[in-house]
Amino acid sequence: MSHFILQRTFIMVLTMLVLSFVVFYLGNLEPNLRKLALEQNNNRMSQADVDSWLEKNGYRRSFIVRYGEWTAGVLSGDFGYSTRFRMPVNEALPKRLGYTGILAFWVLMTMVPSALLIGILSGMREGSALDRFLSLFSVTTTATPEYVSGILFTVIFASLLGWFKGVANVKDITFENFTLPVMTMSIYGMGYIARMTRASMSEVMTSQYIRTAHLKGLPFKTVVLKHALRNALIAPFTVILLQFPWLLTGVVIVEKLFNYKGFGWTLVEAAENNDVDMLLACSLVSVLVVIGTQLISDVGYAYLNPRIRVES
Repeated sequence: MSHFILQRTFIMVLTMLVLSFVVFYLGNLEPNLRKLALEQNNNRMSQADVDSWLEKNGYRRSFIVRYGEWTAGVLSGDFGYSTRFRMPVNEALPKRLGYTGILAFWVLMTMVPSALLIGILSGMREGSALDRFLSLFSVTTTATPEYVSGILFTVIFASLLGWFKGVANVKDITFENFTLPVMTMSIYGMGYIARMTRASMSEVMTSQYIRTAHLKGLPFKTVVLKHALRNALIAPFTVILLQFPWLLTGVVIVEKLFNYKGFGWTLVEAAENNDVDMLLACSLVSVLVVIGTQLISDVGYAYLNPRIRVES
């Protein structure tokens, strides 16, 4: 197990290094540097003024030297300066991550219990009318992108009914203000977890030990709660953990749609304004979350399922 963890850690570090090099290279291409100079100064600047500004701010120095300096800064805890937010990345990004963390928390609290309940009810009665209805609901929610459901929810619940606000303010986290972005993300992720739970529950309900429990005369409720449920939740455990990387990508659309100024909104703003240091920091955070949650899910699955053994 320790060898497996070390291997995944090495992959994470290598991925961060490669990704940062690619983003740094693309962000420092001449068209992007010119765009940055114009945005930081005046869109009517001449080429001579652009070259002068880039030279003054060190963008004309060797690419390798600048990348090495950035890497050394990251290792010492300095992620650079955000040209979009005009402050150090160390000050701007943690606050935005905190806002997204609040949104992600409420999405998980809404999505996971609802998805598990739908999947369990569907899997308990495979082939029934309830199963077909819940399966159709799960497929429909998964097939509907966040920007579609978000717009529909805004039109119906904000514009027509006036129940909720169509814009989410990070400083006003109330039920009225926060419901639509949470509902938009929860509905999309709910279907996938529900279908995985249904498949796992259906398989468990047809297993030999469940038949034996029925033959012993145990009540159906006891069979489900004490025998089927625990084994049926092993597979969804991995799927639930893998929703964390999706939350980082999903918030890009949802936060921009509802003007919620968290991690996703910051990432879009950095990309639109060629804020290289912020883009690099966001990329490193994304890699850390993706590979970190995969590692936790693999280790957790190995401990939950005694049939799985990770070679050390």
